[in-house]
Amino acid sequence: MQNVIIIGAGPIGLACGIEAHKKGLDYLIFDKGCLVNSLYHYPLNMTFFSTSDKLEIGEVPFISHNSKPTRAEALEYYRRVASHWNLNLNLYESIDKIEKTENHFNVNTSKASFSSKTIVVATGFYDKPFMLNVSGEDLPKVKHYYTEPHPYFGMDVIVIGAANSAVDVALETYRKGAKSVTMIIREKEIGSNVKYWARPDILNRIKEGSIKAYFEASITKIEEDVVFFEDKIGEHRISNDFVLAMTGYEPNFKMLEKLGVAFNNDSFKTPVFNDQTMESNAEGVYLAGVVCGGYKTNKWFIENSREHALTVIKAIEAKRNLK
Repeated sequence: MQNVIIIGAGPIGLACGIEAHKKGLDYLIFDKGCLVNSLYHYPLNMTFFSTSDKLEIGEVPFISHNSKPTRAEALEYYRRVASHWNLNLNLYESIDKIEKTENHFNVNTSKASFSSKTIVVATGFYDKPFMLNVSGEDLPKVKHYYTEPHPYFGMDVIVIGAANSAVDVALETYRKGAKSVTMIIREKEIGSNVKYWARPDILNRIKEGSIKAYFEASITKIEEDVVFFEDKIGEHRISNDFVLAMTGYEPNFKMLEKLGVAFNNDSFKTPVFNDQTMESNAEGVYLAGVVCGGYKTNKWFIENSREHALTVIKAIEAKRNLK
């Protein structure tokens, strides 16, 4: 019987494991993918918005060779953290079913069965992209994830979105030899939360015409070699080779629902939890990290949610001591 099963081996899940280790709790960390799976799937050349000290967990120093750490540096750092604390990791092992009994949870994974007194959900949000829900979205040329610019050399590229990911993709594909880059943007302008060094860059590229941008526009249909969209002027069609839909991602709501977690009646579908303990309305189920924000995935980051780990494990330990 485990004291804690932690779902998600991202930075916040690892931080929860570290705090459980410090308290002498029996714990396991599960992830359906690799260590820090979401970070691994980030673009190869991605640079973090935060400085390295704000990404630190478990009192392990994160020394970067740059003012802002890169994806590669972060992967190396979290490998070092996991090794330093000798964390109990069950990687490439998905959670298939969780059943609540009177005083514990039965957990069936893709490999075995376990039981635990508590569950911590730290699953992040990078697994499920927001879909455009238009005809042709299932064509091979439509990508919801971006790794590197090389495949788009000499190609006509459409980038959908106006936040950090879309801006990074538009700038990188443009600079690495895309034949043309066109942004289709639902909002009136480039997002105000875009990284401070990237926002003026993209605005200047749009102003000079190197990157074309259509604002207050939405895709209506995608075909093999053309995209249709509408803006205030009317309907347009653009020939293209690839559509890079950087429209954001959403948390695993289905898992929360199956665990009995309720949601607030707000536009972000924010899960119900006690911010003093991080315990949800479902007894014994705790939330940590970006999943706490529901659809508002830009509310919680590593730097402002790593403290969730201390709160969660402190609350679990307090309940344990009462019994």
